Amino acid sequence: MRAIVLLCALTSLHAQESLNVTSGLGGMVDKYLTPIAHKHLETRAARISRISSPADVAERQRYIRERLLDQIGGFPKKTPLNPKVTGTLDREGYRVEKLVYESLPHYYVTANVYVPTSTTPPFPAVLGTAGHSNEGKAYSLYQRVWIAFAKRGFLVLAYDPPGQGERSEYWDSELGRSQVGGPTSEHTMAGIQCLLTGTNIARYFIWDGIRAVDYLLTRQDVDPKRIAVTGNSGGGTQSSYLAALEPRLAAAAPSCYLTSWEKQWMDPGPQDAEQGFVNFLKDGLDFGDFLISFAPKPIKMMAAIRDFFPIDGARATFAEARRIFEVMGQGDKIGFFEYDDTHGWSKPRREATYRWLEQSLHQRADEGVEPEFDTEPAVNLNCTATGQLSTSLKGETVQSLNLALAERTYRPKTSPDIAGRLGLTVQRGVPAASRYGEVGRDSYRIEKIALDTEPGIIVPVLVFVPAAGETRKPAALFVNPAGKSADAGASGDLEALVRAGNVVLSVDPRGWGESASAAGRSGYRASFQTAMRALLVGKTMTGMQVGDLLRAFDYLVSRPDVDASRVSIIGKGNGGVLALSAAALEQRLTKVACEGSVVSYMDIVRARNHDGMMDIVVPGILREFDLPDVVRTIAPRTVWLVSPRTPAGAPAPMEHARAQYGTQQGLRVVERPEGFSFGKVYAEWLR
Repeated sequence: MRAIVLLCALTSLHAQESLNVTSGLGGMVDKYLTPIAHKHLETRAARISRISSPADVAERQRYIRERLLDQIGGFPKKTPLNPKVTGTLDREGYRVEKLVYESLPHYYVTANVYVPTSTTPPFPAVLGTAGHSNEGKAYSLYQRVWIAFAKRGFLVLAYDPPGQGERSEYWDSELGRSQVGGPTSEHTMAGIQCLLTGTNIARYFIWDGIRAVDYLLTRQDVDPKRIAVTGNSGGGTQSSYLAALEPRLAAAAPSCYLTSWEKQWMDPGPQDAEQGFVNFLKDGLDFGDFLISFAPKPIKMMAAIRDFFPIDGARATFAEARRIFEVMGQGDKIGFFEYDDTHGWSKPRREATYRWLEQSLHQRADEGVEPEFDTEPAVNLNCTATGQLSTSLKGETVQSLNLALAERTYRPKTSPDIAGRLGLTVQRGVPAASRYGEVGRDSYRIEKIALDTEPGIIVPVLVFVPAAGETRKPAALFVNPAGKSADAGASGDLEALVRAGNVVLSVDPRGWGESASAAGRSGYRASFQTAMRALLVGKTMTGMQVGDLLRAFDYLVSRPDVDASRVSIIGKGNGGVLALSAAALEQRLTKVACEGSVVSYMDIVRARNHDGMMDIVVPGILREFDLPDVVRTIAPRTVWLVSPRTPAGAPAPMEHARAQYGTQQGLRVVERPEGFSFGKVYAEWLR
């Protein structure tokens, strides 16, 4: 591989100026992470293969629940539900109660309760979890399931997940829709913020379902020993999570979700924010553990042969889980149904669901035929006067709850464990460097170099070298997410630095510039999916990229034309966060400048909207420290915050930044007005 890259790079050199160093690095981070994931999966498979007794199963179940709870950040305390029925609909064979309950104080959940009227209570109950539909519980396809169950004598509680139905958390009344897009966009917006507090947005999805079970148990018409959960797609996700973490469920039937990470890893890759848990693979978990945790209670997987959730993974996961059920002497309690169609709760999978829950909760064989009936216009099922909680009851959102958690837990630190929290494992020392030619410019040259920062990682850098000046010159590290050559034009920032006498190393840490992630899948950004893959195996993009910066520093100070006692670092955008972390960990960096960077991680959790923050997500960072704490570890060395930005990308008020950082030696918050040259703004910093 390395020989091919070298050959391509050498043959691409020609008379015209090109600042690309290598070729073939696209998607490098995914290629680096893949064998790590496979190793975790192989270790897990070996552990599962050793399960041979019911006691072994019980131990595995304990471990699964312990790890899942840790990964989502645990559960809050139970508080009064304050349920209110805001209206009813009478229909043939059932009625619909429009319910609002509080899964947390002032955190409202809108739900429809389908109550059979042609049979007598107590009824078996079904918790209906909605997939990623804008209409949530009221999506016509999902209504078909709720109504069909009610006509069969099941009481159904179907509720809106966060960001769906009446619970859009970014609702724009003028537009009549969410400001940020569909449900997956809403989940990602709040989900990224949850990661910073050491939680996962799935925590709120699961908790809503647990509290729904609490509500069902208050009803005299519900049999408390016969409560099941079912759902499709995102509802299949929630059903699987609740099967693992809600012990009061008696049966489950998740549809179009369960597969295996071996098959899903690259295609389609990580999906919604609530579908990827930090350390999930590192902790030795896979999709099959949701099934194993439910043993020996009845659970059935519904799958589509042409789903984007790979069918081969679904089949393998079922086979693995079935063996565990057989170890418990209950092999007939796990089922599998597949149909040759695409993703969705199609009629064959719906009818398989009816058959399974009829057998599991009613103890009767049934063909599961779905009768013909009409569904309701979604507006008829609204539990609120306006059709949106945000314009009726107001209340909390995932963002506001997560912010409150951050404010309760974050406290300024004087000596934070930056390397530990970033998961920094890079081995320091001068990396192997390969030269790929150079480009001549007036009064300086640009060397094109690739650094091997660790096995499997090649980091392209440009080294700008003044033609004149001292034998050993001051130097600067420069990092910009837009790429190492983004500021390399005539009269650009890099030229200003080199003309001021600096040897400048502009670097593409892994995942940026030449090694940017390949195209994303299923509508997700490639950078989001790569960052999620890293989190699944216990790594962070920030930690890996800071490691690359430190290795680039090691190379820079090893050069005979560099004065190792006069090396600074400049980061732009998200590169500013990397620059601060690198300076905190490398005392020989004498000065730091961050331009256009976010002020703090607390600002990210405060923001209603944000964009491009996934690159710098460090799970649980606000449990330990924030960027102002990092700057305090750099003092009294010089730190400039230049034109900081909000998480959404707008200019942040200077006073806001100064208020968060306070007064400390060496720190300045300065503005770079649009059009101002680097030399004009940084003149004093350069001195």
